[in-house]
Amino acid sequence: MAVNFSPVEIFGSFAPLGAYASASSMAVPLISAVVNCTGRSICSSSPRSFKLCSTVVKPGLLCCSVDGEAGERVEEDDGYLIDGSAGASLKNAQVTGVDPQIPERDYTGTPYVPIFVMLPLGTISMKCELVDPENLKNQLRILKSINVDGVMVDCWWGIVEAHAPQQYNWHGYKELFRIVRDHKLKLQVVMSFHECGGNVGDDVHIPLPEWVMEVGSENPDIFFTDKEERRNHECLTWGIDKERVLRGRTALEVYFDYMRSFRVEFDEFFEDGFISEIEVGLGPCGELRYPSYPANHGWMYPGIGEFQCYDKYLMKSLKKAAEARGHSVWGRGPDDTGSYNSKPHETGFFRDGGEYDGYYGRFFLKWYSGVLIDHADQVLTLANLAFEGTHISAKLSGIHWWYKTASHAAELTAGFYNPANRDGYAPIASILKKHETALNFTCVELRTLDQHEDFPEALADPEGLVWQVLNAAWDVGIPVASENALPCYDREGYNKVLENAKPLIDPDGRHLSAFTYLRLTPELMEEHNFTEFEGFVLRMHGESLADFTCRLKAEEDIKTID
Repeated sequence: MAVNFSPVEIFGSFAPLGAYASASSMAVPLISAVVNCTGRSICSSSPRSFKLCSTVVKPGLLCCSVDGEAGERVEEDDGYLIDGSAGASLKNAQVTGVDPQIPERDYTGTPYVPIFVMLPLGTISMKCELVDPENLKNQLRILKSINVDGVMVDCWWGIVEAHAPQQYNWHGYKELFRIVRDHKLKLQVVMSFHECGGNVGDDVHIPLPEWVMEVGSENPDIFFTDKEERRNHECLTWGIDKERVLRGRTALEVYFDYMRSFRVEFDEFFEDGFISEIEVGLGPCGELRYPSYPANHGWMYPGIGEFQCYDKYLMKSLKKAAEARGHSVWGRGPDDTGSYNSKPHETGFFRDGGEYDGYYGRFFLKWYSGVLIDHADQVLTLANLAFEGTHISAKLSGIHWWYKTASHAAELTAGFYNPANRDGYAPIASILKKHETALNFTCVELRTLDQHEDFPEALADPEGLVWQVLNAAWDVGIPVASENALPCYDREGYNKVLENAKPLIDPDGRHLSAFTYLRLTPELMEEHNFTEFEGFVLRMHGESLADFTCRLKAEEDIKTID
């Protein structure tokens, strides 16, 4: 008797039960444990004999059927047989993690969403030299072969202006850009004014420029500071945006000089359209947020984080705002906010009915989030001057934990004034609109159900957050791009990206302007992972999987014969 797993789309070496069966019945064990991009095990072992064939049960949906009898032709009612012979044998296949009872959309003919791939963090050395160019060329050839549109690379402030103010070394980046252009790939460039290292996925350490750290050793208030006066060296505090404390320049002047130097140095790459976008770093990890949850200060998910406004420059700004409001006593940081790893209900400030929603709390949070918006406003003004005529984007982090609480504590400490009774992302979208800047948002691959299973106490809702942020941007008419927050190699994560990239029920047909995959690694280039990624690229491009599926089947048939 046949056991049907329907409807599931099959392509490449990723089949729902681990492998295609050969023309005769064969024993194939199920994969014992597969971990998806959220780190959750999604299947367990259960060896059995089966025969697998695929059919389309509705236009654009494939079905696979398992039957105990060899050679039986299986076809669903109203289906269209694609592979009745079940003659392909895909070795080394893996379970994708897709619920076999949930149909997958057919993305054929949907809008084309360009795909970019982030290059490794260590592509350029601390001496600004290109690392392993031959290996890079090989990887770029492979990416181009599946029609990836381009790559993204960080231009690290700590490398380029490492030793002295306004002494820039772009040598390694010039070589890199020429190689990428030779492979006919587009380039997204990040102006990375932050430290690399100490965060999830960081496998190299690139500090801020040496001369900046020397200034910081004499004046540690140039860095964000928590209430225990611990300094965060990931990036400069926004309190010095207009303070001449960096060897005679303000932080804004430093950022502008760097961007202007880049624009002049790489003029030829702008003129021919090779550089398609500049992403302007606005905070830690290049994201527009406060460094409220630093791992090097002991933060662990799903801690609420801490406010980062205790350097003397931001405290001066807070006191000035309190005096202007007529309540000078409010010129201080909030009390009873817990620590990095506290939960909202453990604090007087963030608990339901807490001070976050009182008179002082609303004043403080409006000021705190206002500093964030002012910083974005000023830096993006200068970015548009430096890169006139080039697409500009800014990245926003997806802080989804505690989203289902009233206070949204983790968002508040990061600078997003987004409690349950206020839309904190509309003001950010408006400032991006003012500068015609695209929004790049993270965590589009995460599912709320997974978060509830792994960390039920976090009351997280990444899907709700993505919906809110994307609609805030679309409502003001700015392009929205995205990237995955964590490494992702499985169908489940890709399906979630596709669902957010091309919403099925959006009456206006809105969709992402681009997607950037995090990131080019040896794991991505493994055959089974790369096959899954190729299928994802096809669907993001709105292309049919039919030819792709047939090609892979033929390739595996040849392997079986050999």
